Amino acid sequence: MSVFVDETTKVVVQGISPSSQGLYHGLRNRAYGTQVVAGTNPKRGGDVVEGIPVFASVAEAVAETGANASFISVPPRFAAEAIVEAAEAGVPFVVCITEGIPAHDEARVYNLLVRDFPGTRLLGPNCPGIISAGKCNIGITSGDIALPGGPVGLVSRSGTVFYQALYELTQKGIGQTTGVGIGGDPVPGTSFTDVLAAFEADPETRAVLMIGEIGGSAEEQAADFIKDHMTKPVVAYIAGVTAPPGRKMGHAGAIISGTHGTAKAKMDALSAAGVVVAQNPTEAGEKMAGIVRDLG
Repeated sequence: MSVFVDETTKVVVQGISPSSQGLYHGLRNRAYGTQVVAGTNPKRGGDVVEGIPVFASVAEAVAETGANASFISVPPRFAAEAIVEAAEAGVPFVVCITEGIPAHDEARVYNLLVRDFPGTRLLGPNCPGIISAGKCNIGITSGDIALPGGPVGLVSRSGTVFYQALYELTQKGIGQTTGVGIGGDPVPGTSFTDVLAAFEADPETRAVLMIGEIGGSAEEQAADFIKDHMTKPVVAYIAGVTAPPGRKMGHAGAIISGTHGTAKAKMDALSAAGVVVAQNPTEAGEKMAGIVRDLG
């Protein structure tokens, strides 16, 4: 199985026009096999762009096409309201790849969703998206690097290492159920623990590869969850071992202060929870290969 999305998922692309990034990535997702059934643009309602019907609002798109997932690729100043519009239209799964959204906007929207729209899950922002290998791809991940068939679920804060980890598994002939890029901003809509819980509940996901990075406490929280709730083996890699304290590395969430948020602290917490911790992405793939062999 896959988590959050599959071959039945119907996607509306918010922010679509003939020259938009939304159209570019939406067409790539469609070419992968994803059901991209609609786009939205307040100024282009009624248009058809590359075979995709465009509606003035998400509510109209949902009513006409039955879309149950949204792909948001709009400038930062419009992204928060785009997320809220999708939630108000009843879309249960929203992927936002937009980078540079102000942290206070992220916090406002996150709390709004928790309070008023508990039926809507936000993935991102500032994330690569999600790929259910061979079934559905929403976001900017190249479908060529994913291998269908399971048995490994992948979750990552880092976009770049997300791609490498998928490729490492594929090169070793290890299929994936779902790859989930949660993004590295300070207020992600979906956490490590959310994805780990979904993988734990998925009968076809038999092991999990987790990619963390410096900054924040998400990995330590994941370690607590793994220790208390996970029955499946987990391999982890933490990016940023050589990052200097006080220096932001990569994006807004990847900053450490003193000993808090360091790669070592995260690796220690995960090791204590029984996670197999690798020193680099290649080693993570090798360790996962060994686990898969043992699983039979």
